Amino acid sequence: MATKKFVCKICGYVHEGETAPATCPLCGAPASQFEEIKPKGLLGGKDSNAYIILYSVVMVVLVAVLLAVASMSLQKRQYENALNEKKQQIVTALGENPEQVKYGDVIAESALIDKEGNIIADKSEEDVFEAMKNLKGSIAEGVYPIFRTADGSVVVPVYGAGLWDAIWGYVALAPDMNTVKGVVFDHKGETPGLGAEIATPKHQAKYVGKTIYDGEQLVGITLKKGGAKESDSTFAHEVDAITGGTKTSDGVTAMLQTCLNNYKPYFDAVRNAAAASEEALSNALNTENNEQ
Repeated sequence: MATKKFVCKICGYVHEGETAPATCPLCGAPASQFEEIKPKGLLGGKDSNAYIILYSVVMVVLVAVLLAVASMSLQKRQYENALNEKKQQIVTALGENPEQVKYGDVIAESALIDKEGNIIADKSEEDVFEAMKNLKGSIAEGVYPIFRTADGSVVVPVYGAGLWDAIWGYVALAPDMNTVKGVVFDHKGETPGLGAEIATPKHQAKYVGKTIYDGEQLVGITLKKGGAKESDSTFAHEVDAITGGTKTSDGVTAMLQTCLNNYKPYFDAVRNAAAASEEALSNALNTENNEQ
């Protein structure tokens, strides 16, 4: 059996044995003033540096695990909230109230198209919204999400840079792929009362009825400094710029020009098909009239 150790609380003398001495040989203190020295274990007791470091590490790891579990449990809900917000913005761009009209009531099909305007086969709605989680990256890869309604209208997402940070939104076009039905814009950090005005219904209402084509050229919509004037030949493709928000206005103009041109092959194909259909119908009517 290991020898025990006892320390005198008066003078610090250490005695080895099975019991404390009757008196301390140094100061004469009685046995009651001796205290057994017990082993402190591997880490040297709660006051040791090793114990404190290990305790801190364990607590950090435990907190990290709890945060990771919380994040994982909330991830699905966060994704659903973000997805619902996107769907509401798409509905709003079409001129509908998302509190009264649901996404599924107006969107008949969602798809991804390539640079040539062709629909990429075998892509689900989940794939479309997955591409929109990193719209900037998807656009860089030549993959463009598009949402189509039963009457042939479309909604396309747009992404650009404002004065301070990213700006983005949705543009809804009538079945002619030219006339704007509505827009929704948002931003990450534009100046309140200035560039941030792009996110207001008042500003967004100015785009309704504007056209993005000038003949066969897709020109987008320009936010014109000094205001869009009916007397100008370009009035159909212009809205008033944000007062005091020149850089943000320029950013929106560039965003619309660039992003809408990504969809030009698709728009052109739809426009050409419609023109061909109208021509065929006109020829058929002319033939019928001539026969009569």
